[in-house]
Amino acid sequence: MTLFTLEEYKARIHAVKKRMEASEIEVLVASDPANMNYLTGYDGWSFYVPQCVVLAADSEEPVWIGRKMDANGARLTTWLAEENILGYPEDYVQSPVKHPMNVAGEEIQRRGWAGRTVGVEMDAYYFTARSLAELKKSLPEARFANADLLVNWVRLVKSDAEIALMKEAGKIAERVMQTAIDRLEPGVRECDAVADVYRAQMSGTPQFGGDYPSIVPMMPTGEKTSAPHLTWTDAPYENEQMVNLELAACRHRYHCPIARTAYLGKQPPDKLVSLAEHTVEGLNLTLDAIKPEMRCEEVEQVWREHIAKAGLTKESRIGYALGLNYPPDWGEHTASLRPGDKTVLAPNMTFHMILGMWMDEYGFECSESFRVTEAGCETFADFPRKLFVK
Repeated sequence: MTLFTLEEYKARIHAVKKRMEASEIEVLVASDPANMNYLTGYDGWSFYVPQCVVLAADSEEPVWIGRKMDANGARLTTWLAEENILGYPEDYVQSPVKHPMNVAGEEIQRRGWAGRTVGVEMDAYYFTARSLAELKKSLPEARFANADLLVNWVRLVKSDAEIALMKEAGKIAERVMQTAIDRLEPGVRECDAVADVYRAQMSGTPQFGGDYPSIVPMMPTGEKTSAPHLTWTDAPYENEQMVNLELAACRHRYHCPIARTAYLGKQPPDKLVSLAEHTVEGLNLTLDAIKPEMRCEEVEQVWREHIAKAGLTKESRIGYALGLNYPPDWGEHTASLRPGDKTVLAPNMTFHMILGMWMDEYGFECSESFRVTEAGCETFADFPRKLFVK
């Protein structure tokens, strides 16, 4: 049973084919699990072995190719006809002499597509160097082209049905962040607080449940708040300690990340208070400035000019497109809010704006996931933007 209507999947196929034509690609081999999901509805934790969706320019449906034991999963989650679900035998799994891309190549041969230009996602996480080599070996007559991010750019503008799921993820995100802040107490082990965050992520709300986010909770403490992408330990929280909370909620693979910072103690350091005030003010100003037809670089410029008044700079981008994805990332790898990105904003584009300010010995984070509207933008979660002091 698919998550979206057949009409929506067909519209996605049509849009992808238009991009294929513009790139002179006749057969697309999509191995990114998010793109496989986007085109077919397939949703399974099977991306640790090679799999793909093959779409030919003159075919009505894609072909799902994966491990035979996962074929029933494809039947249960996709809209594809039986003849377009192909499971490879178990002796292709992690074999030194056989490879699943040989099966994909043979199927492309069987369908008469072998002499065409084949696009592959060269930089997809789960499309390995061996996958490309084996596919080329199985298709000696084909011409190969880089189709990396071809489907991702189609995904940039969401349908109303996708936005509805991200709004639900936003409601879960509010509960996730509140759970994290509630659990921050001196003596509580970091890992125990994270365990409750996981529970909140999965249990969702009384109206709808959650899914596993593509990135784990990142909750560094003390001096570790000076660096992004750190997780947690089994050490207990201490008094007079800061904690960064970069969390997320997920609903049917659609994400809503959210970041905040908390301080355990009566009086946070003045430097942290000042950094938090400048950062939150900049976040508010930048969100208020967003309008359709702005370029991504213009959004970032609003933030950069504000923070410069406080004598601060931020070298990393301040946001990126996001939505449907699988581990290890919830970002779409397309538009970024940074200098030089001339992507023009349009309604129903969705972004995570994360203003992480990581100094030498401390840091502060505040972020919002939002969609561009007809007149501005709206956030998916409604949670106070401030330094939380407990």
